[in-house]
Amino acid sequence: MLETKRLLLRPWRESDAQECFRYASDPDVGPIAGWPPHTNIETSRLIIKEVLSVPETYAIVLKETDLPIGCIALKMGKYTDLTDKKDECELGFWLGKPYWGQGIMPEASEEILRHGFEELGMRKIWCGYYDGNNQSRRVQEKLGFIHQWTRKNVDVPLMHEKRTGHVNCMTREEWKERK
Repeated sequence: MLETKRLLLRPWRESDAQECFRYASDPDVGPIAGWPPHTNIETSRLIIKEVLSVPETYAIVLKETDLPIGCIALKMGKYTDLTDKKDECELGFWLGKPYWGQGIMPEASEEILRHGFEELGMRKIWCGYYDGNNQSRRVQEKLGFIHQWTRKNVDVPLMHEKRTGHVNCMTREEWKERK
């Protein structure tokens, strides 16, 4: 478990399915990140078991309510297509819409970047977003990620479409300089 001033980052539990569904069913949340809205609580429960229970994937939990409001992960190995190196990973995240614009995702991301660089020994952390996902773009800018490339016609398999994708990166040295 990781902790910030307002948040706990902890593994997902099947008992989180109701709260996961509450936010992941919103059509403004998943599709901009490349996945369809959840259609029922059982879908959320299954996704918790099969997708969100992989290593280094955390529920973002408000300390004041002890309820999950989003997800953050350091995706490694077969869980990312941005790198195949053992000392690099990809930051991924989503947040329930009622919590947008409150600095929650930058707060959670700062802690997971610290964890990735200091505790996991990552040398580089990648992060991307699709055109139109301005919330994700802004978080990455605030964190200090540096644009690497833009690619058109990127497959978004869960949405059965192609989009323009933007990829950013941060090295351990860049992260240390920001502190």
